[in-house]
Amino acid sequence: MSIQAVARSTAGSFRRAHMGLLFIAALSLAGGTSVIFAEESEQSGVHSIRVQSRLDPNAILITEIDVVFVYDPALVEQMPATKRQWYSNKRNFTRLAAEGLDVVNLFIPQGFDSDTLSLPSRRNEALRVLVYAYHDSADAAPVDISEAGEVFIEIDPFGIRVSQ
Repeated sequence: MSIQAVARSTAGSFRRAHMGLLFIAALSLAGGTSVIFAEESEQSGVHSIRVQSRLDPNAILITEIDVVFVYDPALVEQMPATKRQWYSNKRNFTRLAAEGLDVVNLFIPQGFDSDTLSLPSRRNEALRVLVYAYHDSADAAPVDISEAGEVFIEIDPFGIRVSQ
């Protein structure tokens, strides 16, 4: 392909992209609707959770964490205040809550190193996002990560550490 042909092809691509942007701008002005680009919608709420273990891989310790996405305003106030309350009534609570919440569970067997969680598709709609850790003390409160974008959870011999 010659240099002139490449230049014509590139100019045509820029012209089409420019026309597409003008079309979107015209639609948003004429219809009074707002246009939300993908980058903006990904910035609201939790969009990434990575979990890493600092435990000895040979230690005989099996644990789990639950990341709970709460969508129903009535459930926000009813969420268990401690790890003990959550895990002792988890099955019944999730059954009664139905579509009002999503639970992402990560089972952490002996020798676990790290993982990135698969999050629910409606995660940006969550009113509250809480982390409960089975490995924490019985009276440990859940960690609220509702306002975090990227979350890093470390599991060590004493419990969990959450950084945002």
